[in-house]
Amino acid sequence: MSSVATWPAQIETWLDERGKGAWIALMVVGFIIYWPIGLAVLAYMIWSKRMSKESLSRGRGCARHRYGTRFKETGNAAFDAYKAETLRRLEDEQVAFEAFLQRLREAKDKIEFDQFMDERAKATRADKPAS
Repeated sequence: MSSVATWPAQIETWLDERGKGAWIALMVVGFIIYWPIGLAVLAYMIWSKRMSKESLSRGRGCARHRYGTRFKETGNAAFDAYKAETLRRLEDEQVAFEAFLQRLREAKDKIEFDQFMDERAKATRADKPAS
């Protein structure tokens, strides 16, 4: 009986791992097979907020949504605390790394701009007639 009760959760987990495209595909197939199935999947997607802007971000905000404070607890308080701390540390490292990348982009932009201004100044000096 327990395997019967867990198969919907297993399907949900499988679809979540594959992203919103899998949910949309399931909904379309449901509409093709029998329209109330597709309607039920659509209703579930709306009710569970699987199509909200937060769940669509899948990129940067996704780690916090999937792993932050909403991770599945194991029942072992020590392990859950370790896991939460590790994930928090990784999120902090990601923020620091993104800030580092932003500084690199800004430095590269400044170098390119300075190079452009130097070339422009040289061209201006070359165009001026000597008096």
